[in-house]
Amino acid sequence: MQNVYLLLGSNLGDSKKYISDSVDIIQKRIGIIIQKSSLYQTESWGNTDQPDFINQVILINSELSPEEVLKEILSIETELGRRRHEKWGSRIIDIDILFYGDQVVKTDDLTVPHPFLHLRKFTLMPLCEISPELIHPTLNKSASELLRDLDDELSVKKLT
Repeated sequence: MQNVYLLLGSNLGDSKKYISDSVDIIQKRIGIIIQKSSLYQTESWGNTDQPDFINQVILINSELSPEEVLKEILSIETELGRRRHEKWGSRIIDIDILFYGDQVVKTDDLTVPHPFLHLRKFTLMPLCEISPELIHPTLNKSASELLRDLDDELSVKKLT
């Protein structure tokens, strides 16, 4: 069993419901949910001319390999109606693997830890809520250190 951190995001339709539905399906098909961050409303990153996102980080315990987790994630996104039109565009649901234990994975289809997580406040804030002392296996910094050192001024607000 491995601890796997996933980032969920949505900025189309009923974003909170898409995230909730994703969590339910993840629990059934990928692994047991150990922790969930609060929901965060975040300005879009990369392509800023779109609606704000709702984001959440979850920690699961899974027996699946990183590649199997990715396969399930892509299946869940498609099942919930995601269509890939443009990089960093609006989407019904987006699920990213942030960490898979302390493993480093680099294939044509998958890079873990997520290659942009240390640059994104919308990722680090919910991650720090549930695991501030988690150490990035290649940067050798905790999530809280990465957030402290971050140069990202986009708005990220915890929802009540």
